[in-house]
Amino acid sequence: MIKEFDIDKRLIQLADSVQKECDTQFEKLYDVSETNQVRITKSFQEKRVSDAYFAETTGYGYSDRGRELLDEVYADIFCTEDALVRESIASGTAAISLAMAANLRPGDEIIFANGMPYDTLRSTVGITKAKGSLAEYNITHKIIDTKDGKIDEDTVEASLSCKTKMVFVQRSRGYSLKPPVSKEQFISLSKKVKAYNKDIILFADNCYGEFVQDEEPTQWGMDMAAGSLIKNPGGGLCRSGGYIVGTKECIDNASARLYAPGLLKEVGATNNKRLMFQGLYMAPHTVMESLKGAVFTALLFEKLGFKSYPKYNEERKDIIQLVMFDKSEQLLQFCRGVQAGSPIDSHVTPYPWDMPGYDDKVVMAAGTFVQGASIEFSADAPLREPYIAYMQGGLTYTQVKLGVLKACDMMIKKGMLHI
Repeated sequence: MIKEFDIDKRLIQLADSVQKECDTQFEKLYDVSETNQVRITKSFQEKRVSDAYFAETTGYGYSDRGRELLDEVYADIFCTEDALVRESIASGTAAISLAMAANLRPGDEIIFANGMPYDTLRSTVGITKAKGSLAEYNITHKIIDTKDGKIDEDTVEASLSCKTKMVFVQRSRGYSLKPPVSKEQFISLSKKVKAYNKDIILFADNCYGEFVQDEEPTQWGMDMAAGSLIKNPGGGLCRSGGYIVGTKECIDNASARLYAPGLLKEVGATNNKRLMFQGLYMAPHTVMESLKGAVFTALLFEKLGFKSYPKYNEERKDIIQLVMFDKSEQLLQFCRGVQAGSPIDSHVTPYPWDMPGYDDKVVMAAGTFVQGASIEFSADAPLREPYIAYMQGGLTYTQVKLGVLKACDMMIKKGMLHI
């Protein structure tokens, strides 16, 4: 790194000591990865996955056993009755919006159990005015703020009514300081909501959280979960796609909405099944590598005098690592350093821009093989106080380590960081 990337030798020495200090945390991450890898391998074997099912289909996509098998494997791994996994679902937001619109009807209410939803979902709900929002269909919402960083279960329980059809939980922190939701919170909330009305749908936004722990929210009382294949479960190999897992009724509704009533999951040509299967198989290892990078970054920036969350030795519940800066210039330089340390588009300089779905200008550093793939190494932030870089992903630990050190080195050379 000193020779090939001209990184300050003092920074390399600090990184070496940080890495040694992280060894215990790395071992814990490996244990979780191994558990998930064994579970996925067992599912692949029991479902008799074969390369014969990787072939492309055309037109209507009738009798696509590979597509059906992929749904079965996802349902098995997430311990649900059914699943809908499709490359035509463009993003995590698209998967969540589809699941919401499919399972809510005019007059229904959705409760957001842990605060304001992620920026891109605000248009779906109608918090930000947008064509086709749930608000246009007379679907209302309530937003319950967290209490001491946790779900305020008593207030959620008091807010339930005969109109409530869905309770939504965002597992990850998103663009906020609130911590991710724990297993214990999922289980406790589920018990209280189901005690009020067992027919209320508990829905988890699972983006950034898959395979970070050895179980998933659908094993903790959630009726449905959704996410993106260019995040954790795609393992860095999927070129596009999203998934919804849950009860058969929820998935039937989503399928009818995605395709057409009566057709459900019988149609849908699929051209990237090999990558979708292989990405899922690789996901536990890729998630572990990204988490190792996050742990390293947390301790490195702590040593450099910056605030970073979660702490390096905290239990991980998603792949996002926050680094807080005093000035917007530091934030921009960090993101530009991450870009400069990436394998793709390292020559590009990120600038803040009006990204669709966001209220503030956003700077995004993402030298990725797949556009917008958050499981690949990236760092982004809305340009608003407090100035926080949200770093996530990393196909390999070395990729994250190199990118972060390159960012720190650039900050040193700009006089923004002293070592």
